[in-house]
Amino acid sequence: MAWYDEAVFYHIYPLGMADAPKENTYEEPVHRLNHLVPWIQHIKAIGCNAIYIGPLFESVGHGYETTDYKKLDSRLGDNEDLKNYVAKCHEAGIKVIFDGVFNHTGRDFFAFQDIKQNRESSQYRDWYCNVNFGGNNEYNDGFSYDNWGGYNLLVKLNQRNPAVKDYICDVIRFWVSEFDVDGIRLDAADVLDFDFMKALRGVANEVKPDFWLMGEVIHGDYSRWVNEGTLHSVTNYQLHKALYSGHNDHNYFEIAHTVKRLYDMGGSNPNGFKLYNFVDNHDVERIHTKLTNKAHYTPVHVLLYTLPGIPSVYYGSEFGIEGRKEKFSDASLRPAMSYEDYKDAMQNNPCTKLTAALGKTRQHSKALCYGDYKELLLRNRQYAFSRTFDGECAVVTVNNDDSDYTMTLPVNSSCAEYIGALSGQRVSVVNGTICVNVKTNSGDIWLPLTDDEQLQKAMEEQPVIVNDAQTDASDTASSFAKPECESAPNDTNDISEPSDKEAFQKGKIAGLQEAILAIMEKKGTVTEQMRRDVLNNVHHDSLVNWVKSFY
Repeated sequence: MAWYDEAVFYHIYPLGMADAPKENTYEEPVHRLNHLVPWIQHIKAIGCNAIYIGPLFESVGHGYETTDYKKLDSRLGDNEDLKNYVAKCHEAGIKVIFDGVFNHTGRDFFAFQDIKQNRESSQYRDWYCNVNFGGNNEYNDGFSYDNWGGYNLLVKLNQRNPAVKDYICDVIRFWVSEFDVDGIRLDAADVLDFDFMKALRGVANEVKPDFWLMGEVIHGDYSRWVNEGTLHSVTNYQLHKALYSGHNDHNYFEIAHTVKRLYDMGGSNPNGFKLYNFVDNHDVERIHTKLTNKAHYTPVHVLLYTLPGIPSVYYGSEFGIEGRKEKFSDASLRPAMSYEDYKDAMQNNPCTKLTAALGKTRQHSKALCYGDYKELLLRNRQYAFSRTFDGECAVVTVNNDDSDYTMTLPVNSSCAEYIGALSGQRVSVVNGTICVNVKTNSGDIWLPLTDDEQLQKAMEEQPVIVNDAQTDASDTASSFAKPECESAPNDTNDISEPSDKEAFQKGKIAGLQEAILAIMEKKGTVTEQMRRDVLNNVHHDSLVNWVKSFY
């Protein structure tokens, strides 16, 4: 078990968040990175224990056209600022990974400048792919070369050149010795040479215990990259797409099938194939923008934090901000943010409250980090699964419908009671099952309520999915739970025969069922399936909780 197995990431695009100029004039450093220091405690407060930050190093514009791999971008400050930032993160118990842009450099990089000056006689002419001195480009260099994405601003490195490989490996060593970084996200890993990545993995194993390599990969068989020889993880774009479209289309089958495919891809081993899960990042639209129904923000994030993999939150999305991708600019996806504007979000912003509750829940549950995955219920609008590890069985329920939905689900646990991590609701385990009401466009994480007082206190203090009358729900439920049959014990003062006990229990059950149906009829049409769901539920505590859910 490594630190990243239990990580919840906070993703920062620093040039945007710190409001740096779009173009670098290479003048004296401006210490904007220091503006991000106050955010560290916020990041910790919402339950994140790792930061992916980048790009960081000297570049021309957006950060991915690197000029100098060993110097913090002067728009952000100097190397001392970066050392201080990482140290403060570590003091707060937060790991830090940098963006490693090793597929290409900018045109101001020293090796490319040497080629421009010395042409055929440059010792760096083989540092780049297919340098052709018989060609030309829009910059009128008098030669052409391979680039990334059709942009000659991004000159493709020749990763098969041993000198290039050694140089990049030394950069990683420098980042560890100089800044104490804990890992690297490899930009454009889906086009990196595999032998090159194996060399980077060798350095990762050398420089620091549990040094993490995660690659940006869009499509394909992720197991090609995630294995013992290359990378520890890759970006899970397949799940990213399924999470928003599965809600927009009311189609949990898409999400569940994606999870199953990825789970099978990893050999059904949640601990050997942990992908980097996200719902938005610096390259795609904000989740709040992509969702047709903004209320689906809750079930989307419940799944982000509970499905197999390592969850990541993109800065600002914990506040529910919008961000639409524009044709020629990603600026709206990478906004400046002031800590002062959001310092009260934990108290006032429901999206932030939810994010913090999910972060805290993941910290308390090893099953969500290491557990196997088992599908329990799947419908277009409802979905439930379990994660089980070392005797702990966590159950996750989500509902993308505009009506509540009640589920009866098996639990592989010896505990007698479960608690909803987001609702604070308790349910009893009856005959190996729990019966839970999942609110409209919502979700919950059901954890076994053990003797762990810390867990119990944490779960009860953080409910974020509550209705306006929750404080009165217990009294209301009790009134429904006292039909005339409950007076029998008081009249006789003794129920000695098993038949009497059974009759009494059946009376209580029937009274609760009638109360639930009566409430449902007042709220709208009751279908035959809804009636069957009520009448098939014969668990007293579950029915009481069902009654509570209406208030």
